[in-house]
Amino acid sequence: MSTTAIPHTPLTVQRFADTAEPEARHVFEMAGKHGVRMVDFKFTDLPGTWQHVSLSIHGLEPEAFEEGLGFDGSSIRGFQEISESDMILIPDPSTAVIDPFHEQPTMSIICNVFDPITREPYSRDPRYIAQKAEGYLLETGIADTCFMGPEAEFFIFDHVAFDQTVNKAFYEVDSEQGFWNRGAGFGKGATNGAGGNLGYTLRPQEGYFPAPPGDTHSDLRARMVVVMEDMGIPCEFHHHEVSAGGQAEIDLRYDRMLRMGDKMQTYKYVVKNVAHQAGKSATFMPKPLFEENASGMHIHQSLFAGGENVMYDFNGYGLLSREALNYIGGLLEHGRALMAFCAPTTNSYRRLVPGYEAPVNLAYSQRNRSAACRIPVYSAAPKAKRVEFRPPDPTANPYLACSALLMAGLDGIQKRIDPGLPVDRDLFELPEEELAKIGKVPGSLDEAIDALEADHEFLLKGGVFTEDLIETWIDYKRAQECDPVRIRPHPWEFALYYDV
Repeated sequence: MSTTAIPHTPLTVQRFADTAEPEARHVFEMAGKHGVRMVDFKFTDLPGTWQHVSLSIHGLEPEAFEEGLGFDGSSIRGFQEISESDMILIPDPSTAVIDPFHEQPTMSIICNVFDPITREPYSRDPRYIAQKAEGYLLETGIADTCFMGPEAEFFIFDHVAFDQTVNKAFYEVDSEQGFWNRGAGFGKGATNGAGGNLGYTLRPQEGYFPAPPGDTHSDLRARMVVVMEDMGIPCEFHHHEVSAGGQAEIDLRYDRMLRMGDKMQTYKYVVKNVAHQAGKSATFMPKPLFEENASGMHIHQSLFAGGENVMYDFNGYGLLSREALNYIGGLLEHGRALMAFCAPTTNSYRRLVPGYEAPVNLAYSQRNRSAACRIPVYSAAPKAKRVEFRPPDPTANPYLACSALLMAGLDGIQKRIDPGLPVDRDLFELPEEELAKIGKVPGSLDEAIDALEADHEFLLKGGVFTEDLIETWIDYKRAQECDPVRIRPHPWEFALYYDV
């Protein structure tokens, strides 16, 4: 019996490394160093979820970094029609890392999407939007670098189940930390390996910064941090968040906008997979629990030119420059339209409810977390001055959301939009007549989509967003998310109306 020998990986990789262009050479050198057998190519669909396809290292030719890898674009959400389905992926060698979540040694590479006929970048590729936004920033002469620092929260559950059929609908999630398990008997809601209840559940809305054993996820979050740092993503604080039901936050060190988009996609991937390895489930859905805090994704933003922070002024309000205040003016002016990309799901608006902690008021202030735009005052250092936009949540496609925020801010600078006076009081305590004068984010995804439809000229500058992408986004959200939720009975409607 004869067999065909598989080429020895180091020799194959070395041969490719010798013939590859310089920018791709380090990919093959890394593969040889780590004994890579599979290469995983990842890209982002329009809603914001990673897709992937894998190839044996023996099948990866150096030409792939120029000619691309073919795939069916009609099977990807928000991409092509079936009559023009052929698309190609062009790997970005600078994104190559070792992916720890595979049985075989695997390298992960993020790709850009291209049209195979025109050989042009695909207009609906979210990563391409971020690349164009960075290019447009240079064209304006306002700055040469945009830094973004998203703070994405998430939940870790021990159990999740959901379904809806013609005659029934339900969901259920559970966490051993949840206060609803404090009276659980033996075997149910267990907080130890023997199936007993040890009593260390968290009280409602008191999950912010508790120490173990109340915080049972500290080691799990640390594991997530270590994996991300091994993949080249510097992390800062990690901690339990306010919700008692396993809410968490891991902060990433800020980076330029495109690279931060890549990092956010990796962040979600790592969080979900490390949780899965531990027998748990992680979700970035903003509001999975009733009457508990929801998950947001506050996004810190700053502009630099020649290494200097454009947003800093020692004599300005909150140490912010006139450009920074105009940037805020742009965010507030276009705030309702921005929500179509920054809070892009029907569940997002279970969080953005007036009267609760969520920042629904389109105002700005230093220190004040009840305003949509907050100016952090932790540090007076010039490089630290920035603007934090608080309404977004982690269901956002990071490339699209961050690009839209940058475009709104630049529009504010270009038009010198005055943000008005800051509101340095608790917005939730303002008299109703004063509060009525302050704009609000939309109350639903339908409203956000309507706002985007009416206000998106600022996104089209420099060809960053296109009419086609915006129309596709609007059509997709209405048909695939708004309408399906609208036509289904809600379980609470039975409690309200069954006996009418």
